[in-house]
This record gives sequence, C-alpha cells and structure tokens, in this order.
Amino acid sequence: MDSIAVFDLKVNEQTVNFALQKTVVPEKRLWYSFVTVCLSGHEKELEIMLDYTADFGIDRRVSEYCEGILAPLRERFDAIDAVAEQNQAKVLLAMQRNRVDAACFAGSTGYGYNDAGRDTLERVYADAFHTEAALVRPQLVCGTHALAVALSANLLPGDELLSPVGKPYDTLEEVIGIRPAACSLAEYGVGYRQVDLLPDGSFDLDGIRAAINERTKLVTIQRSKGYAMRPTLSVERIGALIAFCKSCKPDVLCMVDNCYGEFVEPLEPSDVGADMVVGSLIKNPGGGLAPIGGYICGTRKCVERCAYRLSAPGLGQEVGASLDVKTSLYQGFFMAPVTVAGALKGAVFAARLYESLGFRVLPDGQESRHDIIQAVELGSAERLVAFCEGIQAAAPVDSYVRPVPAPMPGYDADVIMAAGTFVQGSSIELSADGPLRPPYSVYFQGGLTWYHAKLGIMMSLQKLYEKGLVTLPEYK
Repeated sequence: MDSIAVFDLKVNEQTVNFALQKTVVPEKRLWYSFVTVCLSGHEKELEIMLDYTADFGIDRRVSEYCEGILAPLRERFDAIDAVAEQNQAKVLLAMQRNRVDAACFAGSTGYGYNDAGRDTLERVYADAFHTEAALVRPQLVCGTHALAVALSANLLPGDELLSPVGKPYDTLEEVIGIRPAACSLAEYGVGYRQVDLLPDGSFDLDGIRAAINERTKLVTIQRSKGYAMRPTLSVERIGALIAFCKSCKPDVLCMVDNCYGEFVEPLEPSDVGADMVVGSLIKNPGGGLAPIGGYICGTRKCVERCAYRLSAPGLGQEVGASLDVKTSLYQGFFMAPVTVAGALKGAVFAARLYESLGFRVLPDGQESRHDIIQAVELGSAERLVAFCEGIQAAAPVDSYVRPVPAPMPGYDADVIMAAGTFVQGSSIELSADGPLRPPYSVYFQGGLTWYHAKLGIMMSLQKLYEKGLVTLPEYK
C-alpha cells in the first residue's frame, strides 16, 4: 500500500516512522485506528494505533482474526448507541421529574423511617419503567430473591403458577418447588404448571390455553434464556404473550423476570402489559456501580404486597434502612443505558466471532438483541473451561486465578464461573459461566466498557487457540 503521509512519533523511546500501512516495531505491533490528522494544512485520514494485545499474551493470529470480524460491525454498533441515547434520556427525565437532589444520597440506619432518598429512588424507577409503584432495596439481595419475594407475595395456598416459556432459571426451581426445598411455594400449597416452547422457539398457544384454569393466579415469563439454548424474548413477543394470557383469563397476573434485559430495547415489559417486572441491581440497572440490591416495578397493589413480604405485614415500604449505598444506586441507574450498550456490543462481537469458527451461538450474529447474554455451544468441558479461563485472565480483579468447576447453591450440576468483578457476582461486569453438562454451553455477558468486553472475548479465543481446541481459518 502506498503511503499518503509520513511523520515521526516517539514510541518507547524509539522514533517510529508512520504511514498508512502496517509497520512492525520490535516487541510492539502497530495497528490501524481511524484518526484525522492535519499535515501541511490538509486533513488526511490515517490509521494509527499501538497494539496492546501482545501485552496480554494474545497471539498475533488471534488479534488479526478478531479485528477482521470486528470491522463490519460498525453500523450495528451505531444502532445500539441510538437505543442507549433514548434510554439515557428516559432515565434523566425520570430523575428530573422526581427532583433528585444531593439530599437524596444521605444514608439512613435502623428502621429507615422517613428515608426521602430511598422513596425518591423508587419513584424514579417507577417513572422510568412506567409503572404505578416500585420497590428498590438493598435488602433484595439478588435477582432470585427479588423474584421469590414477588412470587410469594402474590400467590396464596391453592393458587397455581404457570410458566408458558418452559423451565425457569435453575435457582428458581427450588423457589417454586420443582426441586424439593424447604419453604418453597410447593410446600405452602402453591401449584405449578409449565408449557414448553415449541421446537422453533414459538409459544405453544394451545398448550397455554389448556393450562390456564380457575386456579391460575400468576403467569411468570422469563425474558432471558437462563441456562437454556432458547431465544431470549423481545418486548414485543412478551407483550403478545401477556395479551394472550389475559384474553384467556383477564384477572391473571403477569410477571416478567427482566434480568439481563433492562435498557436493551427502548421499551420494557411494563410498557406492554406486565403487572410486575423484576430484576437485580448487580445486573443491567445498577450500571456496574450498585453494590447490592433488586427491584420490583409494577401495579401499586402488587408492589405493596411485595413490600409486606420483604419486611412484614403492616410495615411494608415504610421501613428498610438504605445505609450508605444510595449514591451508587442513583449513579448506577443513570449510567446503566451506556453500560448496557457496551455489553451489547461485546455480545454481538462474541456471536460473530464464534459462529465464524463453526460454533452454534444464540442469538446469532445477525439477530436482533433482547438481552446482554451471548450463549456459545462449545461442545466439550475442556472448551468451556478454557473459555472461562480467558475471561478471568482479562479481569481487573483476580486475573491471576484460574476458575474451576464446582458445586453451587441452587444448581443441579457443577458450574464454572469467571468473574473478576468489583462487585461480587456482578454480571453486568465482564463475566462468563456455564454448567458442566452437555452441550457445554457458556453464557457470556457484561463488560463495564465495550473495550473491556472486546478484550475479554479475545482472551477467551486465545485460551482456546493456545490449547489446540480451535483452529483459526484465514479471515477473508
């Protein structure tokens, strides 16, 4: 390639001559990144970037292959940014309408009476999710806890719970009583029915209609795939399913497990008829800053019952100290749309990369996105472990440790988890996990920045490549 401009730049005390072509420097590699420079009064586009990947032990073939995959994704990334801009405006308006001020960040202790900042935060969530009320508390310790509170608050003995989208996430099996457990819904006399998705991923409407009966009190809809290789549900599809269920029984409650889906689309399930949407603050809505917490947004009646179940009948939302976490909860919610956008770019990149290597991925690299999770069917335990080793090696925390499969509470198989995170278990941060069972699928998600997500994906491929578990074709 002919040079269009030449100039000198100091790199590690060496003077390097730059041009619009690849230049190799001892111990460093120079890669291309579009920047505009002014030379003799004329603007020229040059591609200049010091390649950092060698410092992380990434082989040159891996780097080149990944860059080739990434190049066509710019338009897709622009669309993700456009959604993030809409959601950022939505969150900002919710904070402005509810007059958030510095006093809202003050902590509370003891009973937490008259915690104005806590109450304002709940109004902000209700405003952003377009619901009548919200319960946003650090006392909701995880997504499973928030879901358990929502279910147990709104189901009574003799009622029946229906899942029209197949088996729920592993940790909910014991909450419901699919796997026997103390204090499960089944132990308290709540029934359960399940209608699986059809082989093509569509809803079994005839099966759902037959399953809904006079005892059916609540329909639970899991938006994300969990540990199943099934499509994540779009807000549009969730709305259609809610409408169908309510046409069968108008007074049935519809709850959506919204984990991993917040701010991926311009609308939320609460915009299309959900009576409750439930999630974790150490996933999308916490923006990587929330140190703990969960949320339940929905109708006033449903949320009020959830508050009584979380604290005690008669106390409800009036109690619950927020300690010193409110600044992080507010700021995390404000940052969430942009953080989610970075994680989405990472998921799209991972899908395109691994499908190009012949692996089954869900969703594929062309599909629309409805959550931040990228599933890759790796086909062997060795590949699953190597992938997670790469994610761990790219972490800012505990990068020097090696993840190993182990039993985990709430799961029926050994699970490997890679997550060198600032907040323990935070899956809006760069992380990957999967059960050690066929087809040995890994579930990748997160990245507080797109650049960190990109590096993590490259490191996952590097570990597979150096162990001889994948062959890299020449990228065309």
